[in-house]
Amino acid sequence: MTVKIITDSMADLPVELIKKLDISVIPVNVLFGTESYRDGVDLTTEQFYSKLVSSKTVPTTAVPGLGTFIETYEKVAKQTNEILVLAISHKLSGTYETACRAAEMVKTRCRIEVIDTMHVVMAEGLIVIQAAKAAQAGAGIDEIIKQVQNNIPRAEERMAFDTLEYLKRGGRIGSAQAFLGSILKLNPVLRLKDGEVFPISRERSRSKAVEALYNAVMDYQNVDAIAVEDATTPDEADKLAQRLKLKFPNKPIYRSKVGAVLGTHVGPRVLSVSVLGDKKV
Repeated sequence: MTVKIITDSMADLPVELIKKLDISVIPVNVLFGTESYRDGVDLTTEQFYSKLVSSKTVPTTAVPGLGTFIETYEKVAKQTNEILVLAISHKLSGTYETACRAAEMVKTRCRIEVIDTMHVVMAEGLIVIQAAKAAQAGAGIDEIIKQVQNNIPRAEERMAFDTLEYLKRGGRIGSAQAFLGSILKLNPVLRLKDGEVFPISRERSRSKAVEALYNAVMDYQNVDAIAVEDATTPDEADKLAQRLKLKFPNKPIYRSKVGAVLGTHVGPRVLSVSVLGDKKV
């Protein structure tokens, strides 16, 4: 039987890929006061960012409930005897821990393995995509686990946005605290390092921040795939994707949207690039 792949909505996978690769996605919750929404289910990306800008309520996020994981596992277990769950970095969310607890509680003959990808957005997504492709090609769960473990250090995400104010509000500033002070309106560029937010640079203009994302990908060779994501600036993201396509004409370059969960912490003008490959020496 084919290994089934489960992930969370913070991987920002495009809907068409979710369907094509038969990936099960567990939505994280977004809360505006007493109003609760499932990321990508009850609230579209466009609706979220519109609400983020217009609402006086600062949104928060919540890990999917234990019951949601158990229900998903039991449903998927009817289709396979091997399930691989790939989760967002445990340093950014409690999703991984909840996924592990649920796996221990499900009484089924199905083997369930949970891996912390140590990533978010489409860096997590690219790892998931490769795993799902391997599963569809007939690979067993141990082979796919080995692939995932090899790909985790090969993935990188970088994000540029206009202000750290949203990260500050959400308390997820992490090592990027070094950027804070009297100036919040520069164009910060962040990445994940060891699973948590880490500052790279403060750019003086939006164009320089976008260039920093482009240059980050240029530091890679043996590239398997690239992803470019935006929240509310699709033309900007398309332009970046086209530039990258000229440099990597034979590689998949996925276009996606930064979902509501990350958007809660980075704001509406985030631009992200993710790459799966080998860093040049």
